Amino acid sequence: MHVLDVVHVLYVACISYVSVRPPERPPMNAPPYGPPDPELDRLLRPLFRTAAPAGGAAVVVIRGDDRTVACRGHAVRSTERPVRADTRFELGSVTKTFTGLLLAEMAARGEVGYDDPIDRYLPADAAPGYPQERPITLLHLATHTSGLPRLPDGVLPGQVPRWFTRPYATFGPAHLLRALPRTAVRGTPGTQVRYSNLGCGLLGLLLANAAGQRYDDLLAARVCGPLGLMDTSCGPGREEDAGYRRGRRVPSFRLPALPAAAALRSTADDMLRYLQAHLALDAVPLPERADAAVLRTALNEVRRPRTDGRRGGPRICLGWNHRALPAGVAEPRATGGAGAFGRPAADRKPVGPVPAASDGAGPVEAGEVVYHVGAARRSTAFVGFSPRAQVGLAVLAGGQPLRSRALVQSAHETLRVLIAEFGED
Repeated sequence: MHVLDVVHVLYVACISYVSVRPPERPPMNAPPYGPPDPELDRLLRPLFRTAAPAGGAAVVVIRGDDRTVACRGHAVRSTERPVRADTRFELGSVTKTFTGLLLAEMAARGEVGYDDPIDRYLPADAAPGYPQERPITLLHLATHTSGLPRLPDGVLPGQVPRWFTRPYATFGPAHLLRALPRTAVRGTPGTQVRYSNLGCGLLGLLLANAAGQRYDDLLAARVCGPLGLMDTSCGPGREEDAGYRRGRRVPSFRLPALPAAAALRSTADDMLRYLQAHLALDAVPLPERADAAVLRTALNEVRRPRTDGRRGGPRICLGWNHRALPAGVAEPRATGGAGAFGRPAADRKPVGPVPAASDGAGPVEAGEVVYHVGAARRSTAFVGFSPRAQVGLAVLAGGQPLRSRALVQSAHETLRVLIAEFGED
């Protein structure tokens, strides 16, 4: 056996299952998570094998009232500190789901509107050039239909000298506002999906302008604080050395101009609560100051498809991607609870009406999977869930970006199998 295979086998064997939540965090209104059954342990091992041996990983699984957090590897190699449920990882583009939730929360309060033009929240001379017959709206930014490019004009030349360290660290909000008028818009806003870090990052800036607060402070007040996400923030804070490249620690990711696109760090413990809120807000205790009705409305809004998924791609929600379950994957019957599975994919029916929205908002299907992927310098993240099946999966893994594709494919497959196998119980 090759020496790397030996290391990998030993690494896979070092999986710990967490059953103790930090004492300062209020408990869920459901049984606490704990060690998995043997079948779940068997299911998770292929997923762990796709993670980089040098990086460490944490996996969250929710199946109805059953919750599991499985951790593997080391957060700090020099001291052999193990990955735990409170180890912080960079979320990368999973940050966009938080920004979408912030938009939905502010829209539910009436502070902004989905169809508000972006000019309303920008300085007069900072708007990008685009056809004036159909302005770019906040909804366009959240659904990647604005026509804005992937990155702001002028950011790439500054990346090259710092490509393996912190390529975006010197591009701040002032640079962004100067670059926007020079940024060309492709096509008519609202007509085509083009993935744009600039669009989602700009959305966070506009929401902050509307509220009169910095993005990370606004997110903490409206989303992270009420949901009890104590260790989720844009700042490095108590960050672990969870990412390595060729045996050397990779610097943490910094994106001062566009924190709403990819700057969040979080833990497996927080991602469990985040997933649980999307599956059942009632299972997450909220502080007295939180408006449960507003959050519930926002959480329902973020998973509604807003594009039609043409060309075989996923439909886009507010920050999330949406796909129908493939034929043969078990799903709940329309009148059954979690565990009442068996309806074939061809018989799916919409679940309730969907409020009218611009740009083609569609129904939430019974056989949906809602997900997002994030890749940063130090880690890869996958978060996905099936509301009808009451199944969720989050994967946080440090290590080399080259392994991201295999890890994400394994995470998708693991989520599909979890939905199918939970339906057979």
